[in-house]
Amino acid sequence: MAKVVHISEAASLAVHSMALISGSTEMMNVNQIAALTHSSRNHLAKVMQILVKNNLLDSVRGPKGGFTLKGDPKKITLLEIYELIEGSLEHQYCGIGEQKCPFKICVFGGLADKFSREFVEYLRTTTLSKLI
Repeated sequence: MAKVVHISEAASLAVHSMALISGSTEMMNVNQIAALTHSSRNHLAKVMQILVKNNLLDSVRGPKGGFTLKGDPKKITLLEIYELIEGSLEHQYCGIGEQKCPFKICVFGGLADKFSREFVEYLRTTTLSKLI
């Protein structure tokens, strides 16, 4: 089935994990997060490594280890997390593109452009603190 907006599993795991960790009073480990997100432990571990490597999370190894947020949840935006995993978001038009389209009025009513702008704006203005 086709999706109107595609959010990769890795980006979704990153955002969900960061929100779970920022809302927790204790360290959370990969097994706990994987259970809560119904995701692959191995895939999640790779995403978590990226978040630690880029200084969004602290990690402690061992049986009582886990992850804690590094930084203020009021200052970490979903866009920062999303782009860390996916790279910079490009402005989305329909499949043809604005400069190549043969029509003066968008056959999709400009919705791809609108969805793209609204999605980026939501990610840019939503911080982890708003999710907890």
